[in-house]
Amino acid sequence: MNTHDPDFARLMSEVMAGRERFGHRQHIHLTWLAVRRHGPAAAVGLISAGIRQTVRYAGAPQKYNATVSRAWVELVAHHTAESDTCEFDVFVGQHPALLDKRLLTRFYRPATLASPRARTGWVAPDRVPFPWTADR
Repeated sequence: MNTHDPDFARLMSEVMAGRERFGHRQHIHLTWLAVRRHGPAAAVGLISAGIRQTVRYAGAPQKYNATVSRAWVELVAHHTAESDTCEFDVFVGQHPALLDKRLLTRFYRPATLASPRARTGWVAPDRVPFPWTADR
């Protein structure tokens, strides 16, 4: 992995310690660490920039999706605010839905997430609003 952001690199190193593959669970772990250490707003930028650069370095820039990156940070941040645990395994035990890669389809139509607009910028949920933003 090649990244210029030392904060992202540190988080990735912590998440990937002893692991060979970066899967969905590691993505949630990375996001949880970023939210806890940097706050939700900074985590959006940190995770988005880090993933964008990582997929570009891997030769697959088309895999980056700005809406997906931010939506996962929003979901993780919401549940992190409700949780007082400092252990990731306890956190995901309390919020197992976060480990479901399809969770975003509760809030978004697949075509929306696949759209060029969602890939390059934020698109609000179009199926059901996030529960904590319904009144905004």
